[in-house]
Amino acid sequence: MIRRWPLALLRAAAAVSALSFEPVTAAPISYDLPAETAALKPGRNLELVMNNCTGCHSVDFIATQPRGQKDKQDFWRAEVNKMIKAYGAPIDEADIAGIVEYLATIY
Repeated sequence: MIRRWPLALLRAAAAVSALSFEPVTAAPISYDLPAETAALKPGRNLELVMNNCTGCHSVDFIATQPRGQKDKQDFWRAEVNKMIKAYGAPIDEADIAGIVEYLATIY
């Protein structure tokens, strides 16, 4: 039995073969970001936070986290662990306690 190609399929194949395949390139896009407007407040372990947190997001992100938690240590520990586990933040295990202490005390 001879199988026949539907006419529409043959036309589509002819149209595709007639296309000119040239590489498509895109120019890189650069963005001018606004200057940082917030600064981390002084405190113990500030350097740990600067070295581990501000490489990925602004200080505004830290400063705008919800207030009024009953246990700030638990809240910030969960946030730091989320940054590590969900977002892949390269934070050393030894730095976690100091980061949490700073954030819970200052924010």
